[in-house]
Amino acid sequence: EEINKEESVLYWANKNDIPVFCPALTDGSVGDMIYFHSYKRPGFTLDIARDIRRINDLSVQSYGTGQIIIGGGLVKHHTCNANLMRNGADYSVYINTGHEFDGSDGGASPDEAISWGKIRITADPVKVCADATIVFPLIVSQTFAKDVEEWKESTKDCICWLPDGTV
Repeated sequence: EEINKEESVLYWANKNDIPVFCPALTDGSVGDMIYFHSYKRPGFTLDIARDIRRINDLSVQSYGTGQIIIGGGLVKHHTCNANLMRNGADYSVYINTGHEFDGSDGGASPDEAISWGKIRITADPVKVCADATIVFPLIVSQTFAKDVEEWKESTKDCICWLPDGTV
């Protein structure tokens, strides 16, 4: 079914041709449902190799990359690994409540990702140890959304903008 609600992240991603990846799609109950559905509809396929190629190719072919990773675990690992393919992300912000002492991927500092080449050594990464549902809206309100028109003007010659000023 088509998503036609402007308050939806997927609506805006689709409207602006921004790919959305779900690396853990086959994990847990959703994976079980895909499995069962594949017997009801034998032609149904989910090509996870195509997804990994697409996200890695996007990373490799990009002039520069940045990552805002909310949470940890699989999503953090998947995003950082895509940037590993291009010798690291140029910008990186982690927002999670994970700590290094337990050895979790989510708790690992940006320095760990730099040591693997997932974040460039020239980057100035940030880790915010806080509940993302509280701090992410605050970060957006004081950065990206603070003065959008001024930001568009200052980046008008950037390759990320089309000639008509759209993303």
